[in-house]
This record gives sequence, C-alpha cells and structure tokens, in this order.
Amino acid sequence: MPVVRALLVILLASAVAAGCGGSRDAPVPVSDVAGAKKTVTAACAVGSTRVVGTATTSYAAVVRERTVAYRAPGSGRIAGFGRRNVNGVPTVFAVLAERLGAGCTAAWYRVQLPLRPNGSTGWVRAVDVELAPVTTRILVELSERRVTLYDRGRQVLSARAAIGSARTPTPTGRYYVNQRLVPRDSSGPFGPGAIGISAFSDVLTGWTQGGPIAIHGTNRPDLIGQAVSNGCIRVRNDLLRRLFDQALAGTPVTVRA
Repeated sequence: MPVVRALLVILLASAVAAGCGGSRDAPVPVSDVAGAKKTVTAACAVGSTRVVGTATTSYAAVVRERTVAYRAPGSGRIAGFGRRNVNGVPTVFAVLAERLGAGCTAAWYRVQLPLRPNGSTGWVRAVDVELAPVTTRILVELSERRVTLYDRGRQVLSARAAIGSARTPTPTGRYYVNQRLVPRDSSGPFGPGAIGISAFSDVLTGWTQGGPIAIHGTNRPDLIGQAVSNGCIRVRNDLLRRLFDQALAGTPVTVRA
C-alpha cells in the first residue's frame, strides 16, 4: 500500500464553528496525516479479529474516495463518508481492530467515528482506507486542568488549560484528532489554531455541526486554569502552536475527570 503523504491547507469562504466559539471567528481546516501501512504478521485465521497498534503506536485510517461504516462487517449501516469531511479536509478515523480475510490481510477495520453519541464506533472496508501510523497521544485531565502530549510514550509537552464550565462541561471519554483548524484571525477566541477531536458537547446539541469539541488557543489567557468554556479546552497560544504542530490527525485523545 502506498505511503500516505497528505498535507492540506484549505481556507473556506464560509468557515464552520466548533462547539465553543462563534461562526464569524470560526477556524478553517488544516489536516495532515503521514506514514505507511503497517506490516501484518503471518500468523492469522480468516475471520478472526485482533487489536491494531501498540502502547506507543496507533493507526489512522484515511478514506480514499468513499466508505460506509457498519455496526458489524457488512451489516447495519451507520453512515456514509466521503474523501473529505464537511469542512473540506480528509476524512480520518482512528483504527481500533481489524477483521482478517484471505491471505492474512485485513478485510475490515473497526474504527472510531466522529459522530454522536460520543465514543461511536463502526466497521469500514479495508480497501476503502489508507492506514498511517501515529506515535502521539493526548491526555486531558479535567481535575488538574491540564493537557499533556506524549510521543512514543514520552511526555513532550504539558500545559495548564481552561475547561468546560459546570453548565457546559467538557465530555470525558476516548476520542481522536479528526481535523485541525486555522482561524482567519489569530487574535480571536481560538488563538492561532484549533485541534478538533471526535467529541461533541453533551449540552450544546443545537450548535453548528452538533457542538464539536476542540483543543484551541485563546484571546483570554487570564482564564487559563478555570472552568469557563463551552466545553472546549483552551491553552496558551504559544503552547497551542506546539500541540498543533505535533498532534496530527488520528492522534488518540483521552479526556478524564
């Protein structure tokens, strides 16, 4: 399978807001995934399922042209996805497991989906996606008001953060980075960028695109460390730039209380 080298910067005429900011100042998308298909070991049984990834490496599945997610391989249609998502960037899933077919190769992948309810998963055909390795992961600790980035299991960045308020809390769970966004005005409420994750607000269900959650910069650094947002996670702009540069699409994100 060829190496994935996708680096897209798309400035939309009409950007869509994340669930924690206004539409006029909404960021516009950036997405990049780099890497190659993992090696499949020889030992296998047709129809068996096994976990994909290790403690330090996970995998992103990038849609080639289009795919359908199912509740089980080939049955129980959940949703269809095109090569690009609603914001015009490549559609990416986080891979959890694979169902093996003939020749000890993956026939299906079980993936995390950027859909409500939070934590949604489904099965997509292996031929519909390209895999890329991801060595980063993000941990958000709400009680500590902190975001930590790891690469290959090693901590590389830890930042104090603002989190969702009591009325609009940040949802806990296991997610992944599904898109990256660049605001037209870096001095606005999103700062220089936003890292979109596959989580949605449990409260702001009527917001644009269902109230998606992001880790982003801020024009109110004085509020860092407080529970004041509409569910998004805010960090200082200089730290957001570092996170943005390293947390590519497919990066696992754990948000815990």
